[in-house]
Amino acid sequence: MSEHFIKSETGATVWKIEVSAGDRVSEGDNLVILESMKMEIPVTAPFAGVVEAIHVTEGAVVAEEEVLLVISR
Repeated sequence: MSEHFIKSETGATVWKIEVSAGDRVSEGDNLVILESMKMEIPVTAPFAGVVEAIHVTEGAVVAEEEVLLVISR
């Protein structure tokens, strides 16, 4: 089992967290919805796995390349 860090692609605000720690996700599932310049930016699972940890909260401002959550497969 290996852990993968899911990072923000841009500076944004965390609008909604769609998963909880321990959830099983499939490739393509929405994990987090970011908001930047009035646009919603979905962050999706790159592969099937388990959400190990969430490093952000709703309403938080994140920087580009900031770790949002950790998924193991």
